[in-house]
Amino acid sequence: MTVGYFVTGTDTEVGKTLITSALLLHLRTRHARVVGMKPVAAGTVPMAHGDDNEDAVAMRACGSIQVPRELDNPYCLPLPMSPHLAARAAGVRIELPVLIERYRQLAALADAVVVEGAGGFFVPLNERETGADLAQALQLPVLLVVGLRLGCLNHALLTAEAIRARGLVLAGWVANRIDPQMASPDDNIAYLQARLGAPMWADVPHMATPQAEAVQWLR
Repeated sequence: MTVGYFVTGTDTEVGKTLITSALLLHLRTRHARVVGMKPVAAGTVPMAHGDDNEDAVAMRACGSIQVPRELDNPYCLPLPMSPHLAARAAGVRIELPVLIERYRQLAALADAVVVEGAGGFFVPLNERETGADLAQALQLPVLLVVGLRLGCLNHALLTAEAIRARGLVLAGWVANRIDPQMASPDDNIAYLQARLGAPMWADVPHMATPQAEAVQWLR
């Protein structure tokens, strides 16, 4: 049976790709065939093989198998904006059944798959569906990345409540210290440890240049 996780965050730019990449590296110590999936990526940059999304590229570097890009990143949209708007600008529509089928194809090729959602849990994918609908359809345990900055307590508790309201398991959460100037970060972590009702998997220090290899897992 394929091991799978869905990684979501309290917001955009909270370190989901860093944690997804680190989890892929960790899973490689236990499984032979490990792959990441970025179902929807918005924002591309020129690369040697053509325009691509930096998050998807980073995840590929941490997996142990190579798969076609249409499997690990079905929708790679040029503009860095909300997925439903980026898709509209590109003249496409993000289809949930396509994402589900691509995940199933990946799961058939791998021992472990880590899916990184776009933005926050409820990021719009099209005019009707959100990232929460994708997570619910995949039925994977969820890892929540909490970007430690002012407002993170509210964001974390709301996201955890939304995850459970969809009938999903909050497998754990990661504290990512993205704001080095944040006041009382340890007190914020202690509050979340008492209230989230799920184990903290990692306490990631602030890194000027984030490196997946530097993430130390607590469990």
